[in-house]
Amino acid sequence: MNALCDVTASTLILVDLQTRLMPAIHDGQAVASRAAILARAAKLLDVPIVATEQSPASLGHTVSQLQELCDTTIAKSHFDASTEAAFIDSLAPQRDELIVAGCEAHVCVMQTVLGLLERDYRVWLVTDAIGSRHPHDLKAAIDRAGATGARLVTTEMVIFEWMRDSHHPAFKSLLELVK
Repeated sequence: MNALCDVTASTLILVDLQTRLMPAIHDGQAVASRAAILARAAKLLDVPIVATEQSPASLGHTVSQLQELCDTTIAKSHFDASTEAAFIDSLAPQRDELIVAGCEAHVCVMQTVLGLLERDYRVWLVTDAIGSRHPHDLKAAIDRAGATGARLVTTEMVIFEWMRDSHHPAFKSLLELVK
């Protein structure tokens, strides 16, 4: 298994970053901003982006800063997105590294991470691009994800691992995203 995120094997998963949920998330604006940086980097590097929306009739749709960046958006009722056939069908089989960001860390993100690990995906949890209403729930989710096999990373770790080299053609554009 590769120790670094591989841009050719990655798919970015944005879990439930929805309009009616984000105001309740602790540091929700920062979480959405980090997810947007990651999504813009994914776009520049041709990494597919799949978003989920938990009960969108109740929680609204994906926040506007992310909506336009998503290649696919899947409405779901299960907390674990991997139990939704449409979600699994949206994942390219040759891309088995899933970079996960979103909300709530201890519910839908955690259950999705665990479900994806059970399905033998390699999962990276972007710790600065996930959120919960309460900081203690966020911490517990990060601890549990790491203990169960998810790799814990930050937005910048993922972006620089995707590039690998300062001579990458997108280096200057990606550097602007993280400054």
